[in-house]
Amino acid sequence: QVQLIEFGGGLVQPGASLRLSCVASGRSFRDFAVGWFRQAPGKECEFVAAISLNAGRTAYADSVNGRSTISRDNAKNTVYLQMNSLSSEDTAVYYCAARHLGGPSRSKNDYDNWGQGTQVTVSS
Repeated sequence: QVQLIEFGGGLVQPGASLRLSCVASGRSFRDFAVGWFRQAPGKECEFVAAISLNAGRTAYADSVNGRSTISRDNAKNTVYLQMNSLSSEDTAVYYCAARHLGGPSRSKNDYDNWGQGTQVTVSS
């Protein structure tokens, strides 16, 4: 297993940018694909972005594609999610999740290691 902690959430104004970090500990982080998911109040948990073991493949939800970038630094056991042009629609708790030796899946059911989440609120 791998333990995950998210950092970087907070209150930002519409149009601002934010970078979330997911720091891992435990098993070899380079053996895990990592995804970001989010859950807004009253809504289902939804896929945001994912990255493969060696960062060779990425996937994005349509809602963030073109204004978000997922990246990883295996030497630092960290995955980043850079989000730009934020709107109120991005307000949610953001979770990172990891799956061992798998690809960058869009399905939350494929991930078995989850962080505790970090709140992102976009409001003026």
